[in-house]
Amino acid sequence: MNKVILVGRLTADPVLRQTQSGISSCRFTVAVDRRVADKNTGERQADFISCTAWRQTAEFVARYFNKGKLIAVEGSLRTGSYADKNHPDVTHYTTDVMVENVEFVGSKSESGGNGGAQGYNNGGYNGGGHQAPSPAPSAPAPSAPQNNEMSYGDLSDFEEILSDGDVPF
Repeated sequence: MNKVILVGRLTADPVLRQTQSGISSCRFTVAVDRRVADKNTGERQADFISCTAWRQTAEFVARYFNKGKLIAVEGSLRTGSYADKNHPDVTHYTTDVMVENVEFVGSKSESGGNGGAQGYNNGGYNGGGHQAPSPAPSAPAPSAPQNNEMSYGDLSDFEEILSDGDVPF
């Protein structure tokens, strides 16, 4: 199975391009922090992963993401190679993520007013439709509890656990 999932920040604004036949493509780089910090400095290292999106996914990335914005990318790993033009005996090897799905990550302010995990995949927009996600309609605010007491609703379906001795972890 060849599956890649990345969460990181864009290192530059993505640029939308089109092939001669009119197919949209977008290349961008995602900076992904490593899980373990450097033992000497305490700083976290980052890996810079090249990604390529095609068609509607490319258009979505170019339109709604920019430098520094958090992004979740799902796709597959692709490797390739090419000969150096200046040195015919030198071969360069490449590794890219072919993007199948992208999602907004982070708070509403970080994701351009769209919180949670909404995104676009090759099959269509995850939120339904092919447009930018719009904020959910606001529901009427619940009435505030009286006398500074919190209201928990009906708790009769829950039993009280007196100790955690029987918990298996």
